[in-house]
Amino acid sequence: MSRFWSPVVQSLTPYTPGEQPQMQRLVKLNTNESPYGPSPKALAAIRQQTSDDLRLYPDPEGVALKRAIADLHGLDPKQVFLGNGSDEVLAHVFLALLKQTDAVLFPDITYSFYPVYCKLFGIEYKNIPLGPDFEIQVADYESPNGGIIFPNPNAPTGRSIPRSEIEALLSKNKNSVVVIDEAYVDYGTESCIPLLRGANCPENLLVVHTLSKSRALAGLRVGFAVGHPALIEGLERVKNSFNSYPLGRLAQAGAIAAIEDQAHLEASSTKVIQTRAQLVKELAVLGFDTIPSSANFIFTRHPKHAGVKIYQALRDRGIIVRHFKAARIEEFLRITIGTDEQSRELIGALTEILASA
Repeated sequence: MSRFWSPVVQSLTPYTPGEQPQMQRLVKLNTNESPYGPSPKALAAIRQQTSDDLRLYPDPEGVALKRAIADLHGLDPKQVFLGNGSDEVLAHVFLALLKQTDAVLFPDITYSFYPVYCKLFGIEYKNIPLGPDFEIQVADYESPNGGIIFPNPNAPTGRSIPRSEIEALLSKNKNSVVVIDEAYVDYGTESCIPLLRGANCPENLLVVHTLSKSRALAGLRVGFAVGHPALIEGLERVKNSFNSYPLGRLAQAGAIAAIEDQAHLEASSTKVIQTRAQLVKELAVLGFDTIPSSANFIFTRHPKHAGVKIYQALRDRGIIVRHFKAARIEEFLRITIGTDEQSRELIGALTEILASA
């Protein structure tokens, strides 16, 4: 700690990202990265941009990328906002849209960056407990608020709710913004983006996406939000007061190609969904209880063994998963869906661990 820190810095408890260990032999199932590479078309587009033009600033508005996203989803480019990964997009969302007089509402078990943003920006918030089966119950959000935000599917649980429930929430919550964080939507959840099409686009719905998960571009850092043009204008005002050039030339080129390659997205997502189903079955045979997941990870526990001990035993065998030391979920492990071979290694290690416990 430095005596030159501001009071804000002194009060912060920063977000802790998933570990990126430097182990020679590693089965890395802790940060929800795609087990498959990005679109070959995206890689080719990135290579094409490695020229002397890198001396020039990129397009600050990302016009071509906004157009690609809008075309894919049947929207107007004015409905699209870009950022350096969805985390930066969310930071701008909290400052531009959720810093209100009333408290922001989000689940008690959810993406742990949300309370960090609230503390950073001086935003009051209220945790809404998940249901007994770790489900989001939208009826619990029907109270005065400065905004509502949650992931669908939720993280770290993986549970999702149908779009119809979010539509019902929007109809009853017209005086603040509802932000749906769809980082994992491509693995089996209905997106809310179709609600934003046409003249009936709700004024208070914002949907946030990332290219880090299903499009396998976590190393490129590209995220976006879509919503009513007035919401997007507010985000642009914050962005241009912070960093006018959040996406470089390589990022924009790779993102456009990835957005346009739907076949690659669908093929890799289907593989993950199939592997997820098989892994859940094999874990059940070993006695694990797994929450139904619509994400590229599962949230599971063994009723007879402590989560932290299983986590450490896996780590000792070069298999990294995620463990959260938090109320209600400390016995659970969040396991990223990897390749079939990685799943076999995981099941083999768990079988050995349980047999020796």
